[in-house]
Amino acid sequence: MDTTKIDPKLLNSPAFQRVLEDALAIQDRFAAEPVYAKTGKGYLKSAGVAELKEIKAAQQHATK
Repeated sequence: MDTTKIDPKLLNSPAFQRVLEDALAIQDRFAAEPVYAKTGKGYLKSAGVAELKEIKAAQQHATK
């Protein structure tokens, strides 16, 4: 990853690190529509039922 264009203050921010980690985790699931390839519009492919179960389990664990 090219970090030369990111503000150095952001690189040390815990919130920015979480957002960056989440963005990189879904990068491979984003599919740009051919018509919108130049604008960056598209959709996010589903990771499947397993991911949804993990999210729900994590949310339930966090509320306890």
